[in-house]
Amino acid sequence: MDHSAHHTGTTHDHATHTTHAGHHAPADLAVHEGGHAGASWGMAVKATLHCLTGCAIGEILGMVIGTALLWGNVPTMVLAIGLAFLFGYSFTLFAVLRAGLDLMAAIKVALAADTVSIAVMEFVDNAIIALTPGAMDAHLSDGLFWAALLGGFGVAFLITTPVNKWMIGRGKGHAVVHAHH
Repeated sequence: MDHSAHHTGTTHDHATHTTHAGHHAPADLAVHEGGHAGASWGMAVKATLHCLTGCAIGEILGMVIGTALLWGNVPTMVLAIGLAFLFGYSFTLFAVLRAGLDLMAAIKVALAADTVSIAVMEFVDNAIIALTPGAMDAHLSDGLFWAALLGGFGVAFLITTPVNKWMIGRGKGHAVVHAHH
């Protein structure tokens, strides 16, 4: 890779650089000297919101089902976390299937793109719910139930966004999905 433009003062388009894998970097993935890509905050926010949407659908569904069925805290959280991963992965899976990948390749991309993001998000969100006094015993009609759940999502978003930015900048996480768009 010729880096002479960095030293001559001439302008160049970062999006035309290639990454280590030989793929062109997405427009919001700046390629720095040495060929290392760095994700923009906007890209990290989009990736985190994508992940949060799937997680939130699964988690809320699991919490509602477990609470409505009067399950205990542990089975309710296990169901909610399981559904969060299922819905989180499914959003990416369907997107890469539409892009033309076969099912096995799409599953691999979804696992590579979302596992860390979903795990961080679920750990933070469920820790907040578990540590909020009375939240695990609250009913669906209680404001505390919804405040802890939604507040947990907010904090999880704030913590997961920099994690996603770091991962995307290193060609991991949601950067894997960009190679298939």
